[in-house]
Amino acid sequence: MTDQHPPSSGGGEGNVRVVGTAHVSETSVERVEEAIEEDQPEIVAVELDEGRYRQMQGEVADDLDPSDLLHGNTVFQFLAYWMLSYVQSRMGEEFDIQPGADMKAAIDAAERHGSGVALVDRDIQMTIQRFWARMSAREKLRMVGSLALGVTDPLTIGLIGGAVFGVFFAMIFGIFLSPLLGLNATLTLGAGSGTLQLVGGLGGGTVAGLVLGGLALSVGLTRRIDIALGGGLVLGIVGGLAVGTGALGVVSAGTLVGIGGVVLRILTSLVVGVGIGMVLGVLGGVLLGSGTVEEEELDEEFDIEDLTDGDVVTAMMEEFRRFSPGGAEALIDERDAFIAHKLVALREAGHDVIAVVGAGHRAGIESYLANPSTLPPMESLVGTETGKRFSFFKLFGYFITVAFFAFFILLAMAGVRNTFLIQVFAAWFLFNGIFAFGLAKLAGAHWISALVGGAIAWLTSINPLLAPGWFAGYMELKYTQVNIADIAKLNDIMSDEELPLADIMSRMLDVPLFRLIAVVAMTNVGSMIATALFPFVVLPFLGPQIGGVDEITRLMVEGAHNSADLIWGALT
Repeated sequence: MTDQHPPSSGGGEGNVRVVGTAHVSETSVERVEEAIEEDQPEIVAVELDEGRYRQMQGEVADDLDPSDLLHGNTVFQFLAYWMLSYVQSRMGEEFDIQPGADMKAAIDAAERHGSGVALVDRDIQMTIQRFWARMSAREKLRMVGSLALGVTDPLTIGLIGGAVFGVFFAMIFGIFLSPLLGLNATLTLGAGSGTLQLVGGLGGGTVAGLVLGGLALSVGLTRRIDIALGGGLVLGIVGGLAVGTGALGVVSAGTLVGIGGVVLRILTSLVVGVGIGMVLGVLGGVLLGSGTVEEEELDEEFDIEDLTDGDVVTAMMEEFRRFSPGGAEALIDERDAFIAHKLVALREAGHDVIAVVGAGHRAGIESYLANPSTLPPMESLVGTETGKRFSFFKLFGYFITVAFFAFFILLAMAGVRNTFLIQVFAAWFLFNGIFAFGLAKLAGAHWISALVGGAIAWLTSINPLLAPGWFAGYMELKYTQVNIADIAKLNDIMSDEELPLADIMSRMLDVPLFRLIAVVAMTNVGSMIATALFPFVVLPFLGPQIGGVDEITRLMVEGAHNSADLIWGALT
């Protein structure tokens, strides 16, 4: 309880009356005020935690704890919180009332009548963390897709989703699978060395141009993403043509041919993959659109006051359980039990209480109040949820770590000279650093933040739990102050349906909280891309020193044999 010093009980058993509300309903506000006026309770219990209450009362600054944004999956938890906030904000706009007005009315009414105020909800950060951890990957994707329907139409979602899937599949196929399947010649369309050299120059110039555009964006030369990236791209292509045609002999022809081969494989895969993905996306968008109700029709049929009707609420809760059983448990069931624990304690202390809660919680809370013995232990309702123990991404990270050490150890056991190993390590450091630094700058990071992220990027291979984005984010916080009000700014930007996508992104990057999240995410993405590309882009250029990539593979096998012989000899 925060408890605005509730009056002492006169002894005996108290009572609790639960008032269910819709958080964006004017009628709910009136119902709350009437209930408190009628009952004159000792205590008004509200569905708020300490942080949300103090924010509502304006008692403390809105600054966020930076560590809460940069630890583990908290970034994704924040995104979940933002999306839920956005939905509530849109509903508040639709029905012309401030979200949370029912709780504010309850607090104000309690103060007018001299009642105490008890805060009976679980900490919002704990709830969001447990909510996110309980959801499966499929449920998270479905939630994002459902919320995206509030921003754009199903056909656009289908096109974007199909294109993203196509790009992902094409990158995997063009970089990893085509060499294994012997399709390199097919995907490079039989291009000769001259063509590959030109494509290599253009590919390198394009990447450099995009990074250059990101630098222009981050130093404030322009806040228009399309202008910054477009201008950088033009300069990069011009420079790439000069290099690819040999007008600027800064890169060897062999290197350009190697880059060109990789670029052409990726481009060919992209054309096919994106084409197929967009066709499937359009079909999915049409199917999705046929199952949705037009906004105007929905507005006519939907009454916000239905959210306090028991049958309607029950149906909505059951629908959410089908959508995400684990998420519903953390967001609804656990909070029902947590709030009921608090209310039972107040009742046993002899207080007369009116509890103002969302209509979706009313039935569960009243059930527990009627049968307190069915309440789960409070210890099971608090703390950090670890989620599933198995994680594909963690497994992949540890695979990269093992491969990193195995590469160097096996080559050393095969007798490869130290000079070559040092060159490979230096190339690994630079390649990871350049990608992490470039994408951090593209997200708007300050120079020192991007440099720190780039310098740390190579460590991710040694310890996948050391994400370079965390370090870049901590440095960025020396220049950026984030606060809760940033979420409202993001909601306002997302609500403007007339803004072009480029303007939306530019305005969102102007919001400190979003820019911090973008810097963290893009730094990590840069490191992951570099890690995936290194064996296929960089090693072929270093391999000729010892006989080519095939020779590197042969030496690793020889190193494995030598290691096995050494271990066997030690054991016998």
